Amino acid sequence: MLLRAIDRFFSHEASGGILLMLSALAALLVANSPLSSGYHETLGTYLAVTFGGEGLQKPLILWINDGLMAIFFFLIGLELKREMLEGKLKNPKDVMLPGMAAVGGMVLPALVFLWFNISIPETVGGWAIPAATDIAFALGILALIGSRAPASLKVFLLTLAILDDLGAIVIIALFYTAELKVHYLMMALMPLAALAWLNMRGQHRMAPMILLGAIMWFFVLKSGVHATLAGVVTAFFIPLTDKWGKSPLHSLEHALAPYVLYLIVPIFAFANAGVVLQGLTFSDLLAPLPMGIALGLIIGKQVGVFGVTWLMVKSGLARMPTGANWLHIYGIACLAGIGFTMSLFIGGLSYSDQTLMNEVRLGVLSGSAVSAVLGFMVLRMASRGQVAEKAPMAAE
Repeated sequence: MLLRAIDRFFSHEASGGILLMLSALAALLVANSPLSSGYHETLGTYLAVTFGGEGLQKPLILWINDGLMAIFFFLIGLELKREMLEGKLKNPKDVMLPGMAAVGGMVLPALVFLWFNISIPETVGGWAIPAATDIAFALGILALIGSRAPASLKVFLLTLAILDDLGAIVIIALFYTAELKVHYLMMALMPLAALAWLNMRGQHRMAPMILLGAIMWFFVLKSGVHATLAGVVTAFFIPLTDKWGKSPLHSLEHALAPYVLYLIVPIFAFANAGVVLQGLTFSDLLAPLPMGIALGLIIGKQVGVFGVTWLMVKSGLARMPTGANWLHIYGIACLAGIGFTMSLFIGGLSYSDQTLMNEVRLGVLSGSAVSAVLGFMVLRMASRGQVAEKAPMAAE
């Protein structure tokens, strides 16, 4: 009975989002309990991997954010490559509407954040925090609506979120690079060249490619460029089809997804969502940093995604997703405001000060929570009495 219930839970589309919520809640409870000091001390414990005096020495929190999250970005890279070659990103007509909505959903939140923080040098660097959308969380909330929502909405949201992640990767590469050490970056070209050679040969064994990706991750980390980008680059060299006609990319993505969804992302959430509430008052939420993040996610995402979609459809440049109405689109725009994983990640790149990071967590959690509840309520209202459409999204 218990095993059957567990199996039903993990087979449900919303399971990843639910586990993410539980991990964030656990972090919040632990960070405000007698276990708080142990929680923070554990995350600050230094772990070292050295060879002949050379290597890495980092606190546990950075091993999670730089190491485990590189695997998360590796999976995102696999998904992006698959979608670009044979999926939702292959046909430019299908990408236009969610693609432009994703752009609007990144620009407007950043502008809302800058409205509150442009004159504050200590916080202005976090402008990209509310620009991200959490795929697992957003799709998990949509899955709770079930078959009452048109199937095309999932395609629209998934494409929007994938392109949003691609935009976040570009932002991290361009704006969140520390002091650049060119010699390490040059050394990273050696495993990169080996990956390209294996890809051209249609390599079917993944172990050599994963090892080369790990070596590149080390060199990229030492170079000052954020190491998670090595995960994305490695993924793009995994062959879609090997010389035997099989798909290493599909196999690796299928094998890796459960570990990322049910282990790596919850660990990241538990390590990064621990807002210390002691001494906080309502006025703290109104401070420029948390207010800029929260309103960027709540208002910026809604206006950006919904506004651009409305303009595209009304101008005749694109069609509405099949079976959807404007209330559905507004609900999706609300769900796009669930930043969580990517927002916390960019927050960690933006600030090293723990007081500022506590404000980041406060803004991300409050903005994401309001977006999730509002999106769920709007989509339930929009889908009441409707039967889900089975046709895919049409866009021109």
